[in-house]
Amino acid sequence: MHPDSKRSPNMIDVARLAGVSPMTVSRVMNGKDIVRGSTRKKVAEAVAALNYAPNPEARTIAGLKPIRVGFLYSKPSGAYLAEFLLGLLNQASLNNVQLLVEQCGEGKEALTQAQRLLDSNLDGIILPPPLCDRAPIVDLAVNSGVPLVVVACGQPDSRASAVSIDEHGAAYEMTRHLIELGHERIGFVMGNPAQSCSALRLAGYQAALRDFGGQLAPELVVPGLFNYRSGLDAAEQLLALRDRPTAIFASNDDMAAAVVAVAHRLRLDVPGDLTVTGFDDTALAMTIWPALTTVRQPTAAMAEAAVQCLVRQVQAQRSQQPGATEQLSIGFTLIRRQSDAPPRIRPPARAY
Repeated sequence: MHPDSKRSPNMIDVARLAGVSPMTVSRVMNGKDIVRGSTRKKVAEAVAALNYAPNPEARTIAGLKPIRVGFLYSKPSGAYLAEFLLGLLNQASLNNVQLLVEQCGEGKEALTQAQRLLDSNLDGIILPPPLCDRAPIVDLAVNSGVPLVVVACGQPDSRASAVSIDEHGAAYEMTRHLIELGHERIGFVMGNPAQSCSALRLAGYQAALRDFGGQLAPELVVPGLFNYRSGLDAAEQLLALRDRPTAIFASNDDMAAAVVAVAHRLRLDVPGDLTVTGFDDTALAMTIWPALTTVRQPTAAMAEAAVQCLVRQVQAQRSQQPGATEQLSIGFTLIRRQSDAPPRIRPPARAY
C-alpha cells in the first residue's frame, strides 16, 4: 500500500511495497551483509518508487539516546543474583543501556514497587524468577506498554518475550547420567512450587526414571524452596530413610550444597557413600567440597540475551517498526566434577 500524499513515506511503507519485514529494510539501509542480493534489489526498487529517504537526525537521536531498562527481582539465591547482574552489566555497557535495579517484597508491596519502577520512564523491563511466574506483576508490566522479557520461566506468558533453557530436558539428562553410573534409588529435592520451572525439573527426573529403569518411589521425592535451609531439611528426610538413596539430585546448587553438608555431618563420604548433584552451576558449585556435578544454566548469558532482546524491541519502536515478542532458548550443559561416582556396593545384611 502506498503512503498517502499528506505524509512522507516511512520504513513500514517500504517494507510493505517490497514484501519484506521492516527489519530487513533496516538491515539493507544500514549496509548489513546478511541480506540476499535479490532482496536488496526489491528494497532498493521500493525505496526508489516511494522516494523514501530516512531522516538522518532521527536516526542519530535513536542511536544515541540511552535505553532505560528496569530489572525487578525478589529473593533469588545470592549466587544466582550475582550471575544475573553480571550478564546485565556486561550487555548494558555495550548497548548504551541504563539499568534501574529494584528489589521488591511480596503481595501488594511487590505491585507497588513494580509500579514505581514502571513509572520511572522505562523503555523495557526484565523479570527473573520468581517474579516471571507472578501473573499480577506480568499483567502490570504488559499493560504498561513497554517491552517485557521474562527469564528462566517454565511457562512464559505469550505477551512477553522470554529467555529460557529446556528445564525438563536438563533434569532428564542429569537423571539419565546418574542411572548410567549405576544408581537406581535417586532422591530428588524439588524446587519452589510457586515457580513453573520446578514442575518441569521434577517431570524430567520422573521421565528419565521411567525410560531408563530407575526407581519411581514417592518417598524419594521431597519438597524444597530453592534455598539452603530447605535443602538441609530435605537431606535430613532422605538420609533418614531405612533404604536411603545412593544419589540425590537437588533442583539447585544451594540445596545440593546443603545435602553435602548433611552428608558430611552424618560421616557419609561424597561421592563414595552418596552422590550429590545440583542445578544452575553458580559459583557455589565450585566453592564447596567436593565440587558439584551440576547442570550449567548459563545465567549470565541468559541475562545478556534478555538485554539484547529488549534493545532490539526498543530500537524497533523508535524506528516506528512493528515489534514482536521473541522466544529464545539457550543451551544447557551437564558439568561433571567430584561429587558423583558409581554407587558403592553394599554388603548384604547379616542374619543373626
